Amino acid sequence: MKVLENLKHIRSNIEEACKQSGRSPEEVTVIAVTKYVSVERAQEAVEAGILHLGENRDEGLLSKWDHLGDKPTWHYIGTMQTRKVKNVIDKITYLHSLDRLSLAKEVNKRSNQKVKCFVQVNVSGEESKHGIDPEAVLDFIKDLEQFEHIQVEGLMTMAPYTNDESQLRQCFRQLKALQQEVQQLHLEFAPCRELSMGMSNDYRIAVEEGATMVRIGSALVGEEAEV
Repeated sequence: MKVLENLKHIRSNIEEACKQSGRSPEEVTVIAVTKYVSVERAQEAVEAGILHLGENRDEGLLSKWDHLGDKPTWHYIGTMQTRKVKNVIDKITYLHSLDRLSLAKEVNKRSNQKVKCFVQVNVSGEESKHGIDPEAVLDFIKDLEQFEHIQVEGLMTMAPYTNDESQLRQCFRQLKALQQEVQQLHLEFAPCRELSMGMSNDYRIAVEEGATMVRIGSALVGEEAEV
């Protein structure tokens, strides 16, 4: 299907999820995850009106940047190797995978302006997933105050790939609760306004539980493309 048709379907689902939870659809940003698709498909997404694109490797981001430039807002959503920060840091607005101080130090060193970062939290506890343990999140965020170019825009997680709705909701609710704990600290460098959670298989549930950014690949651009 065309991206525009997929987008209409996704926005309809988001509207319904927002209605169920008493939210406004304007609170939710759709990120088209384009890591497995061609430049042409990414271009189609932009032409369909998608303003946010997500990539998880520097090579993929740079190749699409060469064609699309700064027309979309770029999100780096995969695990970032410290040695590759310099390749993309001046091209992205959001980093969704801040999970260690060594990465924060390199981002701070390489950027000339504030980078909007999401602290990645391994809420599910799965060994295959990256991210900080929930119990360590508050201390980790406090340690980020030393980096002038780091702004903690929000928290990010990946839920288990499951059809168990109760398990998904528990995961998303735990991240929401963590967000509220961070906000209660009233840290200027960590407003923590956003929640990056939900992908093609679970974004409706994520929106009902408070997601403000959903990372959608296969349901939007037609191929499996999430982190």
